[in-house]
Amino acid sequence: MTDKKVTLTLQDDTALELDVLKGTLGQDVVDVRALGSSGLFTFDPGFTSTASCESKITFIDGDEGILLHRGFPIDQLATHSNYLEVCYILLNGEAPTQQQFEEFRETVTRHTMIHEQITRLFHGFRRDSHPMAVMCGVTGALAAFYHDSLDVNNERHREIAAFRLLSKMPTMAAMCYKYSIGQPFVYPRNDLSYAGNFLHMMFATPCEEYKVNPVLERAMDRILILHADHEQNASTSTVRTAGSSGANPFACIAAGIASLWGPAHGGANEATLRMLEEISTVEHIPEFVRRAKDKNDSFRLMGFGHRVYKNYDPRATVMRETCHEVLNELGMKDDLLEVAMELEHIALNDPYFIERKLYPNVDFYSGIILKAMGIPSSMFTVIFAMARTVGWIAHWKEMHDEGMKIARPRQLYTGYTEREFNSALKK
Repeated sequence: MTDKKVTLTLQDDTALELDVLKGTLGQDVVDVRALGSSGLFTFDPGFTSTASCESKITFIDGDEGILLHRGFPIDQLATHSNYLEVCYILLNGEAPTQQQFEEFRETVTRHTMIHEQITRLFHGFRRDSHPMAVMCGVTGALAAFYHDSLDVNNERHREIAAFRLLSKMPTMAAMCYKYSIGQPFVYPRNDLSYAGNFLHMMFATPCEEYKVNPVLERAMDRILILHADHEQNASTSTVRTAGSSGANPFACIAAGIASLWGPAHGGANEATLRMLEEISTVEHIPEFVRRAKDKNDSFRLMGFGHRVYKNYDPRATVMRETCHEVLNELGMKDDLLEVAMELEHIALNDPYFIERKLYPNVDFYSGIILKAMGIPSSMFTVIFAMARTVGWIAHWKEMHDEGMKIARPRQLYTGYTEREFNSALKK
């Protein structure tokens, strides 16, 4: 915080003095809360220039390509940590000791089972339902089964709900997949890692043993880490807005899943794969690159550049390395993967892409990795939701731990002024 102030002069020469708040990193923030008493509000569609809350969880500097979780750089976490350790850091603010981590991991592992009645809910959905529709519905329904921890004003209840969500998300995500392909559900195993357990529930069947490939296990763990939190994005803001009303945590996370489902947000890697399918072969790439450079053509190359990062997406550096590790491990020959690798080469060497900083982003590489693993594109956003759950929980807990005010954005009204109503219906 700082004593710095700015003065806003109105048309009638009235001067309003507004405080300027300073965080530990990032831009200074003008505190406009006093404007309401003067009959004024700010206008900021999309809230792209508005700080909606105060938070200690994640910091992003898009110009410099920086992403910090509790001060720790994302590349260090993705390289030297694992997903559950990152979860601990996001939820608690500090890196755990060995004992703290083992206790945390044990708690998460022991709660991966879901209530058996919940498995019957899946059969209420059509077989061809999008897995995100199922995930959203089942997550919201958790409040009907775990109603012993719904008092959001009770710190212990908030902690229990957080563990339940973090523990059960991989189980439900894998069940969404198994249900969509008509296979029996595979129950979690306590002897596997968080990522390994998810892969086992996805691909194991009763007829044959499935052994988790350690390269794929590490790749999935990194995908989870790199998607764990991303500050005040659309879905996180949705969770905070829902939570500000005092809604239960399961409803809030379901709201976050619904927001994430949008193609401009969590659906980006799914859209990237659809683009690769449209290009179809390496021979067609020059035509599509030409179209991408044509301002009059509506075609866009998905998975390149980022709204926040004006420099290279720091997550993409780790994801690129992981992508090549997976492809080398599997030794796959696939037309779409060949298209993706050629597009990557062009984007990293073509002056048009370099000058505009249209580098491959995390969605580009994660989509390729998931496809190589044999995961259908319809599951991509479900996995994103599974990874982001801990970020949503961390923000939800933070707003409750530090006190909150119900969200109530204002508007610039441009409709009719008051007018008289005359019904055209026959009396």
